[in-house]
Amino acid sequence: MLNGEELAKLRRAGAVAGAARELGLNLCEPGKKLYDVAEEVEGYIREHGCKLAFPCNVSLNEVAAHYTPGVNDESRFEAGDVVKIDCGAMLDGFIGDTAGTVEVGSHAYAGLIESSRRARDTVAEFIGDGVPLNEVGRAIETSVRRDGFRVVENLCGHQISRYELHAGFSVTPYDNGNAQRIVAGMTVAIEPFVTDGGGYVDNGKPGGIVQLLRDRPQSDAGAQAFLDYVKEEFPSSPFCARSCRFKDADRYVRMLLRRGVLGSFAQLVETNGGMVSQHEHTFYVAGPRAEVTTPP
Repeated sequence: MLNGEELAKLRRAGAVAGAARELGLNLCEPGKKLYDVAEEVEGYIREHGCKLAFPCNVSLNEVAAHYTPGVNDESRFEAGDVVKIDCGAMLDGFIGDTAGTVEVGSHAYAGLIESSRRARDTVAEFIGDGVPLNEVGRAIETSVRRDGFRVVENLCGHQISRYELHAGFSVTPYDNGNAQRIVAGMTVAIEPFVTDGGGYVDNGKPGGIVQLLRDRPQSDAGAQAFLDYVKEEFPSSPFCARSCRFKDADRYVRMLLRRGVLGSFAQLVETNGGMVSQHEHTFYVAGPRAEVTTPP
């Protein structure tokens, strides 16, 4: 169980992440640059005393996750885009991980978007100490199928620990028979992905998100200085060149990717090209009813 000071930090990280998520969703308008929205979200997190748990994901339409706009990205939202804003704040290692979806300038996918929200909120009504993981998955899939859609089966919720976004178990969005129970003291992210497509995602092109794989000394001073910066700023967290406060970060990221020091995350694309919606909250489990730490 977390003590009072630790719980206060978890709640603060969650509150900042939740407010940043809402800021990002409200900025998604036709003609707006994806880059600008990501910068606004991340700026809010930093301005409110937290570090980035990962880069702000701004994933459109059939891309479910793992896209963040690059340094020179000129992409703009168009009417009809289904936008997932997924962001995370970290305070002294305690993480708030959250996501939401909005449709830009139209309402053709309102039912799909509401379905992922409803599935998440259905879990919020009962998740807590002693609840089996497969019951969570069953509730998600039942809710989504009732709405006439499919869950994305190979994208899961996850346990979170201090400084570690994906820790311990995963929470599948269907009943996989895993009766392991959630217990008091755990932090868990529940994030149903819902689609009108086939229900799976495949790896696509690199999405601009990287992570430190190995600490390998660099022969040139600039690359070594950048590596030292990454080890200090993002020792265990995914990051992107845009989020780095370091001159020529984009060049050094590409260099360290080629040298195997960094690894890249692929965009996750719905197999049949279906639209994807996502809603996510982080929960802290202290009793029979878990607390949402990433409101509203």
